[in-house]
Amino acid sequence: MNEPVRTYAPGTPEREELRIRLTQMENERISIPMVIGGKEVETSETTQAVMPHRKAHVLADVAKGGPEHVQQAIDAAREAHADWSRLPWEERASVFLRAAELLAGPWRSTLVAATMLNQSKTSHQAEIDAACELIDFWRFNVEFMLRVYAEQPVSSPGVWNRLEYRPLEGFVFAVSPFNFTAIGGNLSASPALMGNTVVWKPASTAALSAHYTLQILREAGLPDGVINIVYGSGATIGDAALASPELAGIHFTGSTPVFQSMWNTVGGNIASYRNYPRIVGETGGKDFILAHPSADVDAVATAVVRGSFEYQGQKCSAASRVYAPKSMWPALKERLAEQVGELRMGDVSDFSNFVGAVIDGSSFATQK
Repeated sequence: MNEPVRTYAPGTPEREELRIRLTQMENERISIPMVIGGKEVETSETTQAVMPHRKAHVLADVAKGGPEHVQQAIDAAREAHADWSRLPWEERASVFLRAAELLAGPWRSTLVAATMLNQSKTSHQAEIDAACELIDFWRFNVEFMLRVYAEQPVSSPGVWNRLEYRPLEGFVFAVSPFNFTAIGGNLSASPALMGNTVVWKPASTAALSAHYTLQILREAGLPDGVINIVYGSGATIGDAALASPELAGIHFTGSTPVFQSMWNTVGGNIASYRNYPRIVGETGGKDFILAHPSADVDAVATAVVRGSFEYQGQKCSAASRVYAPKSMWPALKERLAEQVGELRMGDVSDFSNFVGAVIDGSSFATQK
């Protein structure tokens, strides 16, 4: 079953719990280390995790890794691979099911607050992403794993044909974007669930939520070295990871040019890898809304506004065009103008705001 979405309506216990956690996290400035082989690795060079809607407010100082840290993470993943890949699937599954329970319970307000503060999501957007979607990923992936393992070849009379599914030999490089906390938790966790070990490079602008996501997994019992998190510039971390002969797979969500560049690099290095790396990526899309003449005009207007402007349109699922009948357009245009004019923009800690800030300065320059 899908995790129920909390409303955070005025007067609800979850709203008060989240308000308190937001205040606590706003007023602290933490240090975020890399985690390699279960050890927290600090560096002298750091980057700042800030609030996009109050960009002078620093939430955390994030360790900035280099090629040597990528190699350490690869070595840690290799060391953890022997035991983790041979662990019974039930024991691997139990880690992620336990993590889902922790996120649904005591960790929920922390990860939702981290997503609001560092990624400028409203409480509703952070709830459906950092809480519900990630909980669903961790639970549903176990079911999907069982479906994969259940796929076996046909056996004729007197013969038993059996297919054994093995993890990849090497590490999976997981690269996650800023706009969904759940994607980071899924890109790193789903290969691990299947017995692989992972080097995870989250977006620098989502370091706070990535930090707490890994804390949840570690509390749930994830062994050291199974998921190693390395922060730093995409080019620095990516070049070092893709150059390793140990690269066994890429799990990516982000821009089309970056994914094409990674794929091109893998192709150029193909003779140097121990195996052929599996490449899985999701990149940007263009979504549309198609209104039938029979559609309710108010419902279409609401769909357009929510689909286009929730989370500042920073989603591959954001509506970017509308196809509406000419007969409907005058009334639809009027409703859209009314609703857009009523949208409140500002600090996401104010629960009455509908729109926060775009993620950083370069995104702002692109949006203008």
